[in-house]
Amino acid sequence: MNLKVGDKVHLIIEKETPLGFTVLIENEFEGLLYHDDVYIELEENMEGIGFIKNIREDGKIDVSLRPQGYLNVIETDSQTILDALRESPQGYILVTDKSSPDSVRFHFNMSKKSFKKAVGNLYKQKMVLIKEDRIELVVKK
Repeated sequence: MNLKVGDKVHLIIEKETPLGFTVLIENEFEGLLYHDDVYIELEENMEGIGFIKNIREDGKIDVSLRPQGYLNVIETDSQTILDALRESPQGYILVTDKSSPDSVRFHFNMSKKSFKKAVGNLYKQKMVLIKEDRIELVVKK
């Protein structure tokens, strides 16, 4: 097996299990996509891109639909939030770090942890203001 953690791979969704979805990786290897790593609707025989998350000692392969590591996803996640803010007529979103994980997943297709990191990144760049009930886009004058 010449797969490595972090590799971008072709996936075919096989079937749902109590832990997640079994997937066919590169038409050759079987892997598992955990429910916690799924932020979109999946169906059997769906094809897509995934990333090798872990290769266990027993040879089993865990995959994710998102690249692994902070630097690989922070820009994409931050841009997703910025796009939502820019598309909002009010210039704010009513999703915060206090929102439920399900709400974050519904609105942004990411985990609450990823959302909080992306918002923190935007805050450090002085692109957003974090209010108690919303996140506001900073308008540069």
